[in-house]
Amino acid sequence: MGDPAVIRVFDTTLRDGEQSPGATMTTEEKLQVAEQLVRLNVDIIEAGFPAASPGDLAAVKAIAQRVRGHDVAVAGLARANTEDIDAAWEAVREADQPVIHVFLATSDIHLKYKLRITPEEALEQVKTMVTYARNLCPRVEFSAEDATRSDWDYLCRVFELAIKAGATTINVPDTVGYVMPHEYEMLFRYLRERVPGMEDVVLSAHCHDDLGLATANTLAAIRGGARQVEVTINGIGERAGNTAMEEVVMALRTRPDVFQADTRINAREFVAASQLVSRLTGIPVQPNKAIVGQNAFAHEAGIHQDGVLKNRLTYEIMTPQSVGWDDTRLVLGKHSGRHGLDARLRQLGYRLNAEQLKKAYARFIALADEKKYVTDDDLIYIVESSLETPSAI
Repeated sequence: MGDPAVIRVFDTTLRDGEQSPGATMTTEEKLQVAEQLVRLNVDIIEAGFPAASPGDLAAVKAIAQRVRGHDVAVAGLARANTEDIDAAWEAVREADQPVIHVFLATSDIHLKYKLRITPEEALEQVKTMVTYARNLCPRVEFSAEDATRSDWDYLCRVFELAIKAGATTINVPDTVGYVMPHEYEMLFRYLRERVPGMEDVVLSAHCHDDLGLATANTLAAIRGGARQVEVTINGIGERAGNTAMEEVVMALRTRPDVFQADTRINAREFVAASQLVSRLTGIPVQPNKAIVGQNAFAHEAGIHQDGVLKNRLTYEIMTPQSVGWDDTRLVLGKHSGRHGLDARLRQLGYRLNAEQLKKAYARFIALADEKKYVTDDDLIYIVESSLETPSAI
């Protein structure tokens, strides 16, 4: 294992993210996303589920070829059966660093109602299929689907077998977004203490956002010893989505005092990645989305604008430029103050004296009461018409 303070970023935008309703991408679009993920400097691209369709297999294969020479691993997902594992290997084998990602459910509810096998049969399947995958590929990740609703001691037995069979990464997914942060951290600590060989593999967290806790849970897992996080751009994914990469990365970077950990990610590519994925999938980014939402660095309230103009640290814990925005956006509306108006006018090339600013502000507030947003054209009109000399009337 590498430096324990470096967290691996496993991006599953092209696999779990693409499973969002309506988010299907063509192979050419997937290649565009893969190239952006390379610019972001992710460690692993989970490029798809090769057994799902011939098109999916071809797309994963194309990505594996396209990103060669860029120090990035390419993973293909497989259920714990030989057909899926063969398809995954066929798809990723030409990658510089191929990874087969094998999963099997381990919760009583999944074993009984979905797989209809006993816990003992599941153990045998894990042992056989991880061994099979490892004989093909030097890197094998094993995921216990619905791990957070599984019996913890049974989970220990599953992971011990997977490690003995050759798994190099062990993933503990919160498949249905059910766990609470303190429970998830405790589960990681429990597994590290009780599973033989766990210190020799990479422990990974994969969370869903059904209760809005995906980022909090992923950060809790890092506190509990996870050294890989499975994330997507914009947090897209099935149902309520997956953990958003940009949120986890910037939380680690903003709070080194809490986590003593960081990633290799080039955060300045976040906005470009967000906008690309949004455009290709047709899934808009909510304006108040952390880091990449259009309002993430926008200030309308006068008190906030005044503070930010005096010192950014008053209301900004990171710079817009650090994640790829051009600058702080001062949104001018009825809550804005005189400092915000003056700053925007200066950006537009106008420097008003105190009396002129007072008059312009009065006209601005009157207009802001009628409109949600006051545009730059509105501001230019207010200033130009105010500055005209009375003799010209």
